[in-house]
Amino acid sequence: MTGSEGETPSLPGQLDDTDQAIVAQLRADGRMSMRALAERLHISRASAYSRVERLHRDGVITGYSAVIDPERCGYGISAYVYLKVSQHSWKSVKQHVLEIPEVWHGALVSGEYDLVLLVRARDAQSLRHLVLTKLQTVPDVVSSHTVLILDELAPDRAQQ
Repeated sequence: MTGSEGETPSLPGQLDDTDQAIVAQLRADGRMSMRALAERLHISRASAYSRVERLHRDGVITGYSAVIDPERCGYGISAYVYLKVSQHSWKSVKQHVLEIPEVWHGALVSGEYDLVLLVRARDAQSLRHLVLTKLQTVPDVVSSHTVLILDELAPDRAQQ
């Protein structure tokens, strides 16, 4: 840890050891109380509160969400869909893609494809419909490539 327990990093975006530990703990359990967080990190509750508040204010922590089991929620099949889009059109494609509820995550990437999407569907037929009628028909999508996910790794849960 750098400095005293209440000290903040010198530049926005720089996290000291305590801030990094706070982020790791909250990534593993976003419902953790400030008391439990302070106890695990051996800092005062006041320091935990002020640091978490600063991490929110600085945009390091942008929100909290529930991590779910897709199969138990009715999503029996998952895939990565790689999209090639017309030059300079990724922003409009992004807007269309964000409106599709089966898209759980997307990223603009370098390489042969422009966008990579994590999609989840009830079954193979639903996945087929998603790819052929919802994604491939988006204006400016030139081509797609779908890769089925056979099993998922859960690195965030391994920290617990």
